[in-house]
Amino acid sequence: MDERWIERIKKADFEMWSRELGISSLSARLMRNRDVETLEEARMYLYGSLDDLADPLRMKDMEKGAGLLRETILNGAMIAIASDFDDDGIFAGEILYEAIQRAGGRAKLYTPDRVREGYGINTRIIDEAKADGCGLILTCDNGIAALDEAVYARSQGLRMIVTDHHDVQFTEDAEGNRTWLLPEADALIDPKQADCGYPFKELCGAGVAFRLVSVLYELSGIPKEELEDLLEYVAIATVADVVPLQGENRILVKAGLSRLRKTKKPGLLALMNACGIEPGQVDSYHIGFIIGPCFNAAGRLTGVQPAFDLLHAPDILAAAPYAERLRELNDRRKQMTEDGLKLAEEYLEKRGVPDRVLLVELKDTHESVVGIIAGKLKEKYNRPVFVFTHTAEGLKGSGRSIPEYHMLGGLMPHKAMMKRMGGHAMAAGLTIEEEMLEPLRTVLNENCGLTDQDLIPKRWIDARVPMNALSERMIRELEVIGPFGTANVKPVFAMTHFRIHQMRIIGKNRNTLKLIVSDASGVQRDALFFNDAEGMLRWFRETYGSVETQKALQGLPNSLDPAFCYYPSVNEYMGRKSIQIVIQAYCRIREKSV
Repeated sequence: MDERWIERIKKADFEMWSRELGISSLSARLMRNRDVETLEEARMYLYGSLDDLADPLRMKDMEKGAGLLRETILNGAMIAIASDFDDDGIFAGEILYEAIQRAGGRAKLYTPDRVREGYGINTRIIDEAKADGCGLILTCDNGIAALDEAVYARSQGLRMIVTDHHDVQFTEDAEGNRTWLLPEADALIDPKQADCGYPFKELCGAGVAFRLVSVLYELSGIPKEELEDLLEYVAIATVADVVPLQGENRILVKAGLSRLRKTKKPGLLALMNACGIEPGQVDSYHIGFIIGPCFNAAGRLTGVQPAFDLLHAPDILAAAPYAERLRELNDRRKQMTEDGLKLAEEYLEKRGVPDRVLLVELKDTHESVVGIIAGKLKEKYNRPVFVFTHTAEGLKGSGRSIPEYHMLGGLMPHKAMMKRMGGHAMAAGLTIEEEMLEPLRTVLNENCGLTDQDLIPKRWIDARVPMNALSERMIRELEVIGPFGTANVKPVFAMTHFRIHQMRIIGKNRNTLKLIVSDASGVQRDALFFNDAEGMLRWFRETYGSVETQKALQGLPNSLDPAFCYYPSVNEYMGRKSIQIVIQAYCRIREKSV
């Protein structure tokens, strides 16, 4: 797919930032490119700590909710934690479970069955909580859309605190006036509420739970330092739930990663051992692509109990079987995803319709992986995607979006067509009757407002950095811009007119291309392109010809002349260090392409 390379040009006094903050002007520019606007914001970005988090009491109903939670603990009543089956729900639930116990209370975790019940609290959970003698239901990572369930809980004599981070649903009249649809709970703690005064709106469910616990600990006389025992969970949930790594999320993830690298939690250590992760080297990549998916796989395929068993194991030996189980489940989930993705691509090829919003129907794919498949299709086609599969309830779907399309906002005007729905700007889940698929496809595409330009993928470039500007010091300083993730992406550098001095395929799977390159500065660097060496070679042959490509493979002078997007790194081999670049994208230069 063609894509546009666009250089970010955001202005600030980078030299002044450099002097005041003790960083390079390049690092200052990178921060500005991530929407840091003022010197004070830059200082917070670099050096923000837990002390810089906003007062949690600014969150609507926080004082009321924490007070009710403390009262329930003092009365000795059991507390039902109504969690969810994804990473955010698992760790939000674990945070509340451990905190309530630390505060002297009793709690029990309840989660929905993904296949039979779907997302969020339900009447079965409420009935079980009542039968178990619970006096209070405390939701996490769900509940803001539980209108009927809140009424039912009250009818059963149960009080309810909702902690959530999802968007509030609404109805809208012809003039565009919105009526917010909120459950009748005793306390609604969700920073997305229109009248919530908490300044940072992008916490994940575990982040909201952590803020509630900070108030509970204060009410209970528990030292503030003990909050740090929960930071590993907050960091995993925040990265895995793909919320923006800006503001308070960035502070929480940095602090949580620091704890995770020296964690003493048996379950987390056992999982890192099972997955071959060195704890001292763990970063946001390991959370997003290894640790998080392992926990997620439990909720997707078998229910979350193996995940909680792992977290509650008393030592690494006891935790090891649960860790291995999660790793195996994730391997199974990956295979199911690959099979479903192939079917989805075949479905789209058969339709041959270039819809702006893609709706895909799969008949035999496990519903737990349709969201992952939607995400992969979104990346491939750069347009919003909903993937549906057949279930006893009807067609159950999961959607992933692009920045130009607010997914929940696109669904809300057509809510009457759906049996169930929820989500936010970048993702949504819904259930519809089978006969509603085509009408929904029609109305979503007619009203999406997406233009041809919106559907062209954009690769944003932070700076043009020549090979002679790369140094170990510069690469080390790039680490202060991390941790990387959504809305705080890894820096992308670019240069044009690379000379290729040599290239060859390497690696156990023969899928990495290693090159020796130089640019106009004349400095040579090793370059690596991972995962699709044959694809890159094919592109060279199609673009510059087989003869010139073969010359490069033989280390002979040639006319190859690509542009690369890249990220620099330091390679250490047998005690020697060298600077190399990791190629992220390549193209043939056209005028104004970069």
